[in-house]
Amino acid sequence: MKEALLEVRNLRKYFPIYSGILRQKTADVKAVDGIDFAIYPGDVVGMVGESGSGKSTAGRVAIRLIEPTSGEISFLGQNLLAFNKQQLKDVRRNFQMVFQSPYASLNPRKTVGDAIGEALLYHGLVKNRNEQMDRVAETLTLVGLSPDMIRRYPHQFSGGQQQRICIGRAIAIEPKLIVCDEAVSALDVSVQAQVLNLLAELKQKMGLSYLFISHDLSVIRHLCDRVVVLYLGKVMESASTEELFKNPKHPYTQALLSAIPISYPGEVKNRIMLKGEIPSSINPPSGCPFRTRCPYAQPICSLTPPKKEIFDPQTGKSDHVYHCILD
Repeated sequence: MKEALLEVRNLRKYFPIYSGILRQKTADVKAVDGIDFAIYPGDVVGMVGESGSGKSTAGRVAIRLIEPTSGEISFLGQNLLAFNKQQLKDVRRNFQMVFQSPYASLNPRKTVGDAIGEALLYHGLVKNRNEQMDRVAETLTLVGLSPDMIRRYPHQFSGGQQQRICIGRAIAIEPKLIVCDEAVSALDVSVQAQVLNLLAELKQKMGLSYLFISHDLSVIRHLCDRVVVLYLGKVMESASTEELFKNPKHPYTQALLSAIPISYPGEVKNRIMLKGEIPSSINPPSGCPFRTRCPYAQPICSLTPPKKEIFDPQTGKSDHVYHCILD
């Protein structure tokens, strides 16, 4: 059995709220509230949910861009939370992040060569400026850009080209895992397809793994091997992509899938219209957090719903996990 590349257990991230003259803590925003997931070498794990479900926070906390409130994070079997600043620096070259807005994540005062090459110097992967620029030129070619662009600035590129630069910056130091936080949502549909194909090609060439955060289920279906569905900071369902789209178990997952736009004119879809708004993450509902909007809610849903697992007979491992009393 393969060792997990990244594994999180019971991960929580609460943001404290302070009020009054003395700035006393009055409550917590429970952005991530006890989630579990694992990413294995070569896997692409998708994380989906509505805005405010905790997807982006979960991705950042999982690689310690934000410090967690509690929980366990292991990277290649090592406890990531036990690492000091120097140890974290050494291991951080193994995981990188691509953000939603490429222009906002690039320094407008730095050329493309400096943006991509800075990490090479920081981690000691090149010895001098010439070697650095050679590596940057190779990286630009790898992401489908011309090495002649090495002295240009971010504003001289289109949105799709800027995102390619961000991807190049992420892969330049040859990481094992890349967290993509809505990496294609700010791009035109045609450009989205090009960037998604680029990510798939890089996965094959470099043996990368991805945590792909998105609200677009069509993109998730195209790229991901497994899917984790979040709602109000909790995992509602986790399964292989094929199983989740073919046989969604949780009512929230069913509602999300029903909202996917039709593939062709005349396609008939049974839309599930959810009532009400997402509850506040300061004071979320007890039990299943989705129960206040669930069309099948029962009194028992206000209690902690039991975890159910569907086992894969070939591997003996759980392939489908969901937190719902419904069959």
